[in-house]
Amino acid sequence: MYANNEIGTIQPIREIGEIAQENGILFHTDAVQAFGQLPIQVDECHIDMLSASGHKLNGPKGIGFLYVRKGLKIRSFIHGGAQERKRRAGTENIPGIVGLGAATKRALETMQERTAKEIELRDYLIDRVLKEIPYTRLNGDRTERLPNNANFSFQFIEGESLLIMLDMEGICGSSGSACTSGSLDPSHVLLAIGLPHEIAHGSLRLTLSEETTKEDLDFVIETIKKIVERLRSMSPLYEDFVKKQAR
Repeated sequence: MYANNEIGTIQPIREIGEIAQENGILFHTDAVQAFGQLPIQVDECHIDMLSASGHKLNGPKGIGFLYVRKGLKIRSFIHGGAQERKRRAGTENIPGIVGLGAATKRALETMQERTAKEIELRDYLIDRVLKEIPYTRLNGDRTERLPNNANFSFQFIEGESLLIMLDMEGICGSSGSACTSGSLDPSHVLLAIGLPHEIAHGSLRLTLSEETTKEDLDFVIETIKKIVERLRSMSPLYEDFVKKQAR
């Protein structure tokens, strides 16, 4: 995974690619989150295969691509006709391909300016949330993260309650990835980086875009502050914690 889809951490792909190449290992990276957000050089990173998806670039849903290094032989995914270089059978999704191509072209042309804006807004969001909401942590690396990703854990609250109340205010967020949206279990990513269940349960992932404004973030931050304060006021765990702190 080039960059984690939940906490935004950018992985050391170049170093991993070098290790793979030195040991004769084929290297594939899932770059769905990173493609169009980060400059990717497949040769410098020794990437043999790379996959990306159109919906992360404001392109059509249901279309993606697999980059395969020239000369690399792979087995057919679906057997049938030879119209897709004998790698899979089926009729190509021409409208989707055209849409993905247009979205990719635009994403690459605007990447530098767009991501600079997103990083500025992302850091503004992170700084204010960590400063103004106590007992909050940022998940993922502070700087080596996707330009448009912020992931927080708020102690003494349930993430699902936070999401519902944010939704009522017209704010879209998530407690994990879309892949696990049907599960009430805490994020396996947060558990893997060492967070206890009770803190992992209070997580919130926010994703920015080039259309996000500072005014949008001010509204989001103030709303989160009010909701977290309200949820903590109903938490017996928080009440006990405050009493212990006062002793």
